[in-house]
Amino acid sequence: MPRGHSLRITAAAAAELCRQAAVAGTPGLMHIDLLDGSCERWTIRLRPGHLAGTPVARADGVTLYAPLPQLALLTGLQLDYKGDLSGGGFLVRPGEDVRSCACGAAFSRGPRGGTAGQ
Repeated sequence: MPRGHSLRITAAAAAELCRQAAVAGTPGLMHIDLLDGSCERWTIRLRPGHLAGTPVARADGVTLYAPLPQLALLTGLQLDYKGDLSGGGFLVRPGEDVRSCACGAAFSRGPRGGTAGQ
């Protein structure tokens, strides 16, 4: 993993990432990348496997990979998972200079939701 990278994965997110990776036949390997969002600048996309990129986080038996050009955008974020009887989803818990939208899966960097680090 890159030195000083600080994407964090909660225990709930790690458990769900492990489950999805196992179901897909790639135990312990998941990939995160960022797409253009609608309510904020970036939205997360998670897929099973090591599709390409650099390992950015490890937790409870799962390694999360991301494209190298997006590492700076992921720094300082926390990936969480919220599940209930009607379903569940991954959420971005914002850090310093990061704003998350109401859906929880999209975020912007910078004090006014700018695209710093783009």
